[in-house]
Amino acid sequence: MTHSFDKEYWDQVWGGDRAAAMAASQPNPHLVREVGDLSPGTALDVGCGAGAEAIWLATGGWQVTAADIATAALAHAAERAAASGVAGRVRWVEADLSRWRPDARYDLVTTHYAHPAMPQLDFYERIASWVAPAGTLLIVGHLHHQEHASAGHGHDEAEPPTSASVTAADITARLDPLVWEVVTARESHRALTGHGGHAVSIHDVVVRANRRP
Repeated sequence: MTHSFDKEYWDQVWGGDRAAAMAASQPNPHLVREVGDLSPGTALDVGCGAGAEAIWLATGGWQVTAADIATAALAHAAERAAASGVAGRVRWVEADLSRWRPDARYDLVTTHYAHPAMPQLDFYERIASWVAPAGTLLIVGHLHHQEHASAGHGHDEAEPPTSASVTAADITARLDPLVWEVVTARESHRALTGHGGHAVSIHDVVVRANRRP
């Protein structure tokens, strides 16, 4: 089954039985690992969901803009930010990420498993243009792997549609080496407890790159 990843789709996801678990999610471990050594500045979290990553950044001193297409996700995010005492450090933006453009460039642009209504690699290339000179791009996405390829286009917590998965080489091939220094290009596999207490395998691709001054 294929998905358009438009507003209707994401509003249905955030109105479904997975919403409570997603709204209580913790910051992505790849973000914590890759960004912890950076000096805080301005950050853009693209496809922020319930805001775990944006709130983690704000708590660390970043001034964050966080954008998502789902109204309910942003409502959860704003509540969590207020409860965490960082509401003043995060600006929430409801936006179609296949069309929206920020009005500034950022010291950090990051995205975690976002699937907009456009080809995945085009999306990553698009958000890369929003990184300021000497800034950092961090992409955490779904890894396209052999078992995934044989699984078809089903969509559950463990296996996103093939169209939403990539490899590290796919992403780095879109980053002009005259513009970018690739710091991390890693593919990882980890186990989590998913919806209903079932164990799921998470296959991630992580790319961190610094924009040259």
